[in-house]
Amino acid sequence: MFNARPDTTRRRILGASAALLALPAVGSRLVGPAQAAAPTLGPARPTHYRFQLGGFEITTLLDAGAMLDGPWPVVGEDQPAAAVHELMHANLLPETRFQPGFTPALVNTGKQLILFDTGNGADGFVPPPEGGWLARMLAPAGYTPEQIDVVVLTHGHIDHIGGMLHDGRPAFPNARYVMGAKEFEFWAATEDRLRAPEGDVEHLSGRLFATHVAPFAEKMRFIKPGDEVVPGIHAIEAYGHTPGHLAFHIESLGQRLLLWGDCAHHEVASLARPEWHALFDRDKAQGARTRKRIYAMAAQERIPVIGYHTSFPSVGFVAPQAGGYRWIPVSYQLDAAKAEAKESAPPTA
Repeated sequence: MFNARPDTTRRRILGASAALLALPAVGSRLVGPAQAAAPTLGPARPTHYRFQLGGFEITTLLDAGAMLDGPWPVVGEDQPAAAVHELMHANLLPETRFQPGFTPALVNTGKQLILFDTGNGADGFVPPPEGGWLARMLAPAGYTPEQIDVVVLTHGHIDHIGGMLHDGRPAFPNARYVMGAKEFEFWAATEDRLRAPEGDVEHLSGRLFATHVAPFAEKMRFIKPGDEVVPGIHAIEAYGHTPGHLAFHIESLGQRLLLWGDCAHHEVASLARPEWHALFDRDKAQGARTRKRIYAMAAQERIPVIGYHTSFPSVGFVAPQAGGYRWIPVSYQLDAAKAEAKESAPPTA
């Protein structure tokens, strides 16, 4: 059998395939037209994504699914709208509509369960029914609010702090809280924030900070870049988007991850043109410098990234390209890394 000529074997395989393909047609004639068409069920999407990082288990959670106007001027505020439209067209994306991720993340270290950002809640940028889903997405992901030990806030915008309360009560009753000291001080000057124009992101965030974050101050630990949140998780300076915006480096058993908060508002436009201004950056020039530095680090070190506003599941990699960078959504890289780590592990007795 193993000596069969390749062309003969190929003909046999193709012949068998043709016979199999013909079977459904024969079967349909035998059954007849009594079967009814299946009903349409509507769109479906995943609401959580989980992977292993060394000894840590990481879960990203979908907090909103709204389709918004943009990405201009959210990205490319200082550019002609046509420049952003052209970039979207070249990447086979709608030119004037986009669906950003709003993606809190859970890190289970085996000793503590840490939540990064709390989503929109009832009063955030995308409130219910199109957003503010975190509270009800925990159960499908296998968790309860009571299990969360630490809540870390990357910064104080409304789509990151809105989920601190649920139905007027602390959403995570057993948690302690972590926030950048510089960031807390900025938002704690509530009277300054409230002097911003009505409806401006600073006005809205300042008002929400007063009700959703300030009351937790006594249970909050204030950190600076370089500080350790828990073993394996350290803060990284990512200023510009807000005065004290932080990213985080996560490492376990030699495997590493970058959680960069709002260092991108669109996985194509922000990365391809990191120098373009972002509408919601308080310091436009510093925001651009931070993007370039953070993207360069992620690309050079080839580490996975969780980007809050990249398309769900909001996990990917960064690679250099002419004039900037590109986002590579996660596929099987993390599964391969897990398999390689298992194969290289020393045998147990």
